[in-house]
Amino acid sequence: MGPTASGKTEISISVALHFYMEIISADSRQIYKGFPIASAIPSEKERKGVVHHFMEELSLNEEFNAGEFGNQSRERIRQIFSKGKKPLVVGGSGLYLQSLIEGLFEEESKNKIIRANLNALLKEKGKEYLYDELKKVDPDTASKMSHHYHRRVIRALEVFYTTGKKISELQKEKIHNEFDFHIFGLMPDRDYLYERINSRVDYMIANGLIDEVKKLQSRGYHYQKYNSLNTVGVREIFDYLEGKINLEDAVELIKRNTRRYAKRQITWFRRDENIEWLDVHPDIIINGILISKIEKALS
Repeated sequence: MGPTASGKTEISISVALHFYMEIISADSRQIYKGFPIASAIPSEKERKGVVHHFMEELSLNEEFNAGEFGNQSRERIRQIFSKGKKPLVVGGSGLYLQSLIEGLFEEESKNKIIRANLNALLKEKGKEYLYDELKKVDPDTASKMSHHYHRRVIRALEVFYTTGKKISELQKEKIHNEFDFHIFGLMPDRDYLYERINSRVDYMIANGLIDEVKKLQSRGYHYQKYNSLNTVGVREIFDYLEGKINLEDAVELIKRNTRRYAKRQITWFRRDENIEWLDVHPDIIINGILISKIEKALS
């Protein structure tokens, strides 16, 4: 694991080839089809024949969450072991990784009728009303978000109305996991990470990000309607195409918002004392170091 642009993709493929592994992508956006540039999906050539799970598997209108990832990824891990291979989980979505390792409230907290009623209330009374309702039943969760994150607000209310428990309480419940995990984190120093982020954004623009978002727009998709597209890189280019900002500002916003996202990821990961952190900078052949450490962990 590690923040965005820390080099996880390239390093993980090298490690997977060495250990005859299949990769499970723990990325909340790479599971969707339709915007491979914005979601930084490696090409077939870059994957070098390594099997990747949870990558470009869902349509943009399909819902997917961390609880479902935890359930489904554990099943994929069983299947990988049954083939005589080893799984390598790679990603930066902290909640997805937590769901896999520790478990989340899973399916028992889902109720389509309640969700439909909450969506109806959203249309009738607005985001602020639902956020006020969440503050009444689960102030701790409400304090960690704003009314702008209406999908997360609806999810938290759905959990409470379905289970009678606060989502903040359920997220503390752990499963009995049948697997042992060795967790390694890639951590570039800040200047190097920001340099990588800026370079990647420039690469995305040069390699068709704008055309990619134009195609989404022409098909009727928009990040305000589809949660799958509510991500850095897509939002800013949509705003550019709609004349809200110019291209130069859009590019700078993508870089700034990606840096902010990386900071949030690092803050999340730092809470986990089980992660063994590996420094990443140009003078270190990190994949060789990681292979050595994995060999030791597996022995």
